[in-house]
Parts: sequence; C-alpha cells; structure tokens
Amino acid sequence: MEDASRVGEARRHVASLCSELAFDEVLSGQAAIVVNELGNNLCKHAVRGQLWIACRKGNVPEIEILSVDEGPGIGDLTLAMSDGYSTASSPGTGLGAVQRLSTDFDIHSEAGKGTVVLTRFRAAPHKQRAFTWGVVAFPAPGERVCGDSWALAFKGQQAAMLVADGLGHGELAAEASQAAVGVFEKDPFAELQDSLEESHVVLRMTRGAAVTQAQLDADSNNLTAVGAGNVMIRVANGVFNRAVLPQNGTVGLQIRRVEKTAMQWPAHALVVCHSDGLQSRWPPEAITSLLGKDPALAAAILVRDYVRGRDDVTVMVVRRND
Repeated sequence: MEDASRVGEARRHVASLCSELAFDEVLSGQAAIVVNELGNNLCKHAVRGQLWIACRKGNVPEIEILSVDEGPGIGDLTLAMSDGYSTASSPGTGLGAVQRLSTDFDIHSEAGKGTVVLTRFRAAPHKQRAFTWGVVAFPAPGERVCGDSWALAFKGQQAAMLVADGLGHGELAAEASQAAVGVFEKDPFAELQDSLEESHVVLRMTRGAAVTQAQLDADSNNLTAVGAGNVMIRVANGVFNRAVLPQNGTVGLQIRRVEKTAMQWPAHALVVCHSDGLQSRWPPEAITSLLGKDPALAAAILVRDYVRGRDDVTVMVVRRND
C-alpha cells in the first residue's frame, strides 16, 4: 500500500471477489468500505503496509482480509477502536467501523513492531466447530503459483491437517503438493502411516514433496503426526514449546519406514505447521500473546517477522475453542 492508487486496486479486487462469490450489494459495500479504510490507514501511517486478500469457496464462501504492517504500532488500541476515531481522514469512522462492518474481526498491535488487522466477510453463518484455524500462504518471489498446498478437515472433536511443500517452485511444485492433498481428501482421518505411504506412491508421478500430516483430538488432548521432509510442527502455549520434527526423505522419491509421533496437546496451546519458507527457529514468544486471538493473526505475524523471503511459505495455526 504505497499510495492511494494501490488502495483503489485492492478495492476493485475485493469487488471482483464479492461478485464471484455472489455476495449481495450490502455485504459487497461493507467489504469495499473496510478495504478502503484499512488501505488508507496503511498508506498514511504504516511502515511497509500490505493488504493480504483471499477468498474461500464452498458451502459458506468468505473473503478474508489481513492488514499487515511493520510499525509504528497503535499506542492506544482502545481509543483507536472507539467510534468517530479516524486519524487517516478516510471514509468510515476508523477501526470501530471496520469491526462493525465485518463478519469476523480481530486485531493485534505492538509498539515498534506493527499492527495486524483481520476481517472476514460471509453471506451466512458458519457452523461452530471445536477448533479455530488460520492459514497464510504465499508463492516464492517471482512466482504466480504457490508450490505449497494445505488442507484441513473436521469431524466432531477431531481435526486433520496437512501441509505439503513441492520440490522447487512454480507449477510443477504445486502439482506435487496438490497430489498429496488429493490423497488426504479421500479420507482425512485415515491411519496416518497408511495415508503418507499412499501419498508416496501417488507422488512418484511428480517431482515429489515434503509432507506433514497430523490429527488432533480436542477431547483426549492428543496430537499424532507423520511427515517426511522439511515441513515441521510446533506446539506452544507460553510455558510449553515442543517441535514435532519430520523424518528425512521426500514423499514420492525416497522415504524410510513411516513412523508416527504422538504427544499431549497442552491447554491453550497453538499448533503451528509450516513449510521451510518460514525460519525454523522462530521464538515461541512471537505468538504467546496471541493464544486467545484468531489464529490467522499468529500466522500473519510469523510470516511478517520470520519469512525467509526466497521460497514458498505456508503457515497453518490451529487452536481449540476452549
């Protein structure tokens, strides 16, 4: 968001997505006001401000907008959220209006580090699940297709997750990672070792991928995982921090006998699964202030602060609805 022309570009993009998802005029207008407000705030006040915009199709389609910057942060968040407060002299009445107009809203700001604002728009309510989640994924610099792919599935108090990182970048990498998603989607809650071994067979027709899968149980607080390659899982809650490291190998090329890792999932902990486009040694303190927030904020902050900047990156964050 370097100048006002970029705000207009973002607004037109959101309008196109609203039309594609068949949002009515009211919801489309609300989305336009919000992207305008957030974009203008970034132009006038933020350091390296960006708008990350995505849509999800399906039974309950939605548009998600993340406003991300690197400073200076909001000194008085309560004041900034109050009605009528808008130092940007932009349409609407500041962040208070953004919150009211959005289907979902969350915000995190830290002095000197910056602010992340999350808004979502849906035409209908979605079913409350035992889990809340967020994902941020970007292609490598210069690429238009992300070589990483991800998938999530829910069944009662259980969740299944996958992140796949196709070798290299671009369309062939995406083809490999999507093949892993295809195996996952056939039976998300299949035995983990069997699923990864099936992916190994299917991906032999591709260039191969690093793949990590996990199953989460909110009742028993169990997490089980399998993986081969450089997609890792980290579980953290402020007093607990444990990495679940995948075994060596590449699915579709060469893997050892698949072994499953099991661990307890501590209360309030976030489960973070990410490709190696994110630095592996990010500090758990980066997300401990976000334990009760929408997981998309944690995913965005990790990408903002710890992305390597030379590879595809995917960060998936899941937490229980305690």
